[in-house]
Amino acid sequence: MDPVEVLLYLVIAALVIWRVVFRQLRGSTITVRGLIIIPGILLVLGLENCARALPKATGGEIALLAVDLAVLLVLGVARAASAHLDVRDGYAFQKGTTLTLVLWLVTIAIRIGFGVAGARTGLAGPLTSSSVLLSMGLSIGVQNVLVYSRARRRELPIATSRSTVARG
Repeated sequence: MDPVEVLLYLVIAALVIWRVVFRQLRGSTITVRGLIIIPGILLVLGLENCARALPKATGGEIALLAVDLAVLLVLGVARAASAHLDVRDGYAFQKGTTLTLVLWLVTIAIRIGFGVAGARTGLAGPLTSSSVLLSMGLSIGVQNVLVYSRARRRELPIATSRSTVARG
């Protein structure tokens, strides 16, 4: 991985941690835009990176990625279930719990662990490093879909964007 790519991943990781993890723990109004933007960007960039790396990937690397994605999907489901939902200022509000924080730490540790395991077993290749954005986008995306679904089942009003909330 070249230094520019490493820097890009660090910037994206910092953005995800601030925008997603800290906001979930601090609590925020649920907006359609907020649920879509970050995982959407991560998924698009991740799919593009993986599409370039896939032709060079080995079967073992593809299998490692499949297991990684399955585990991170399960963690996304668990994080969604751990969030507390209520209404504040007339709109659905989500706030992560201690369990949400623990699940985020486990998510990050597992993603790093899959990379290390792949390197140690000789399964890590271009697809392993290229799939970081895809795996995080998928995990966050499934979490957001389930939070949205929980809020809708409880008939909590969901804002379209932050400006909707500001207008009151």
